[in-house]
Amino acid sequence: MIYLDNSATTKPYPEVMDTYQTVSEQYFANPSSLHSLGGKSEHLLTRSREQAAALLGIEPNEIVFTSGGTEGNNLAIKGAAFAYRNRGRHLITTAIEHASAGNAFAQLEELGFEVTYLPVNTDGRVSFNEFVNAYREDTILVSMMHVNNEVGTIQPIKQIGEFLKQKPKTVFHVDNVQGFSKVPLHLMESGIDLCTISGHKIHGPKGTGILYVRKGTQLSPLFAGGGQEHQLRSGTENLPGICGMVKALRMTLENEREGIDHLTKLQKQLFDGLAHIDGAVIHTPQQLSAPSIVNVSLLGIKSEVLVHALEKNEIYVSTKSACSSKESGASGILTAMGISDQEAEQAIRISMAYETTESDLDVFLQTLTEKVGQLKTVMR
Repeated sequence: MIYLDNSATTKPYPEVMDTYQTVSEQYFANPSSLHSLGGKSEHLLTRSREQAAALLGIEPNEIVFTSGGTEGNNLAIKGAAFAYRNRGRHLITTAIEHASAGNAFAQLEELGFEVTYLPVNTDGRVSFNEFVNAYREDTILVSMMHVNNEVGTIQPIKQIGEFLKQKPKTVFHVDNVQGFSKVPLHLMESGIDLCTISGHKIHGPKGTGILYVRKGTQLSPLFAGGGQEHQLRSGTENLPGICGMVKALRMTLENEREGIDHLTKLQKQLFDGLAHIDGAVIHTPQQLSAPSIVNVSLLGIKSEVLVHALEKNEIYVSTKSACSSKESGASGILTAMGISDQEAEQAIRISMAYETTESDLDVFLQTLTEKVGQLKTVMR
C-alpha cells in the first residue's frame, strides 16, 4: 500500500496508540472528580498541557484542548467575533479557507457581521497590499490558514502579523492544521492571537486538537457546561486522546527539521516526475508552498475516475479536501485561483508525510503514467 492522502489524515504512530490504550485503562477517571483516581487523571492532564506548551513555546494556560481543527476554527472565529462585537462588526478572511472556517464566517454574516473575503492570485496567495486596503478601524478579527489544504500555498502570515501588532483591537487567528510541522511558524513572534492545530494531521488520534489562545485574548465559549479548559471548552476532557496527541506532537517535532528536508526532496521528485506525464498541469506553486502537498490536473480525466483507478493498485490519493470531497462540482479553491471548472474537476491532491519514501513516489509516478495512458485510450 502507498498512502498519499496525509493531508486528509495520517496514520497514528504505534507509540501514540500504546499511550492511548494505557491511559484509557489506567487513568479512566474523570479529571474533575474529587477522589484520588480523579486527581491522578487531573495530574496527567496538567502534565500533558505543560508538555504541549513547552513544545510549542507558549504558556500552559494558553492551551485549550479541542476535538480537532473544525472545533478549533469555530471556537476561534465565532468566539472572537462574539466576544469583541461591541468593538466592531467587520471581519477579514480569504476566499480559499477550509469549510470549517468559511462556513463559520457565512453563519456570522447571517448574524449581521460584515466579512471581507480576500481574493487570491493564480498561486493561491493573498496580496498583503489588498489586505491592508481591506483593513478598517472596526475590523475585529482577521482569520486565515497558514498553508492551503488543497494546493499547499503559504500565506504571508508573518507580514500580516507584523501589521496587526500595531492594531491591538484586532484579533489574529491562524488555521495551522496543514502547516504545522511542515512550515515552521513561531506563534509568539508572528503576532498570532489564536492558532488551530489538529492531532490527527500529525499522527495523533482523531478527535483531538489544540487551540492556542494568547494570554489576554477573549473568547465567547460555544459550549455551555462545566467550564473545563479555562471556561472556554466545557465537556469532560478526552484524556487518552490528549495524551496520545501530545506524544505525537513531541515525536513529530523531534523529527521536524529532517522531516521537512525529506519532504522537500520528495516534492521536487513529484514536480520532476509529473512534468513528464502528458496532460499534467501542476497547480501547486514551486515557490512558497508546503513541501507536503502537490495538486495536479490530468487533463481529459475526471479526478474521481483516476482516484479509483489508482486505488486498484493500492495507491491512495484524493481529489479536494476530505471534508468536501463527496460534494459534486469543482474545487472552490482552484476556481478562486482562476482555474476553469473543467480543469479543476480533473485535479488530484498528493499529500505526503515524513514516512513517505522515494520508492513510494517512483511506484506512484510509474503507475500514474500507466493509468493515464489506459484511461485516455478508453475515453477516445
